[in-house]
Amino acid sequence: MEKFEEILSKYETVKRSNKPKITFEEVEKIIGFKLPEDYKSYAIKYSEFEDMIGEQNLRLWNFDEIIEINEEYEIFEYLPKTLGIGDNGSGEFIAIKKLKNRKIRIVLSPFLIEEEAHIEIGNSFTNFLERLEDGIGWFD
Repeated sequence: MEKFEEILSKYETVKRSNKPKITFEEVEKIIGFKLPEDYKSYAIKYSEFEDMIGEQNLRLWNFDEIIEINEEYEIFEYLPKTLGIGDNGSGEFIAIKKLKNRKIRIVLSPFLIEEEAHIEIGNSFTNFLERLEDGIGWFD
């Protein structure tokens, strides 16, 4: 069991009953980078998540709707190399951001869609969930 699964198993996480409607390749073509393996593993196994982890509210969007949601919030238009994957219910979205050195980071950003407002909340999908599980807040 992967570390992120150990964390999510403590909550009522909705398991996926079918394969995602879109492929990772379709999403990667739009965003211009490879999705991290831990996030892909999450998207294959779970449909969505909404609960408190630590003291933070977390909603991970359904991968089937990831393109539409990002287009609706104009994330692709204003934030290249960024894929919104969820939100915190308080006006900020959570995203995977590709850095210039081919690494990624998980960021929290206001829906104002300004890259300068990004706050790093993890250096991987798993690390981001581990931080929440350890009680590290969005702005700590």
